[in-house]
Amino acid sequence: MDSPKFIEKLPVELPQVDNTKSEEGPLAAFPRSWRPYLELMRVDKPTGTKLMFWPFAWGLTMAAYTLKLPLANYAQEFLKCIISAFIIRSSACTINDIFDRDMDAGVERTKGRPLASGRITVFNATVFVIFQYIIGVGFFYAVVNGLALWVALFQLLPIFAIYPLLKRVTYWPQAWLGFAMNFGFITAWISTTEIVDIPLLVAATIGCWCWTMLYDTIYACQDIEDDVKMGVRSTAILFGTWIRPLLIACGITFIVMLSWAGVLNGQGSPFFAISVGGTTVHLISQYRTVNLDVPASCWQNFMSNGQLGWIIWGGLIADYMLRLLQQRCTTF
Repeated sequence: MDSPKFIEKLPVELPQVDNTKSEEGPLAAFPRSWRPYLELMRVDKPTGTKLMFWPFAWGLTMAAYTLKLPLANYAQEFLKCIISAFIIRSSACTINDIFDRDMDAGVERTKGRPLASGRITVFNATVFVIFQYIIGVGFFYAVVNGLALWVALFQLLPIFAIYPLLKRVTYWPQAWLGFAMNFGFITAWISTTEIVDIPLLVAATIGCWCWTMLYDTIYACQDIEDDVKMGVRSTAILFGTWIRPLLIACGITFIVMLSWAGVLNGQGSPFFAISVGGTTVHLISQYRTVNLDVPASCWQNFMSNGQLGWIIWGGLIADYMLRLLQQRCTTF
């Protein structure tokens, strides 16, 4: 298929934008001086944190199922996953906005971001992301060790710094993001089991990669016109009228790899009925309802993927709880 020509970004003077936040918004409880930094971290937009968190939760729960991990231990590890996802996602958003500040200023949806609108200086944002990295490295050193630590640090530090640069040189930045968003599965699995189960990790990673390709291509459809104008590349621009076949291919592969990961891990009926079956229904619903030409529809569909995570986790946790119950019954 023919790829659209890469349009050179012309130096243009962008209009001033009023970025004063509503006092009634989700950040209204915080001091005004904090709000731009909280926006930089996307505290007011939690969908990205959910998408970062779910691979952690899935990897942990599959590991807990295999090991018959005590529930108290599981709860402790689950909390670590929540904190890990928040730290990684918030620092990733900051480094992304530092690199993309000029591009963001030319895109209607993103021109109000703190760096693009000038409410935070590049110097202050750089100091802030260094602080975030220090917090992240300290946290992972405290709670993770061995190979899992290096996997976690790789996701925290270089992998997300590379992502915004790829938008300038390839139409496949979503492919890199697919790996970046889902390393949490590997971290959670290895830190819990201390086993590198390559077939399982490969199957799960491929499945999660396809899921990210699906939801982030839909996300990118919101900004196609502005992205072309500003020289931002994406799979949404590359595939054009072929986006729907791409979404179908990603969705089917996601389901197949999710099922195969379940087989490799010896998951039971709840996983295949709830996680696999429910995800299949959810993806079909997404495909039927999304209008790729309407930004609001793309945004709603993108956010729904944060809810899809509950379905997969629901089947996994049901499987895990059933196994714990069976183990308890056999001890009597």
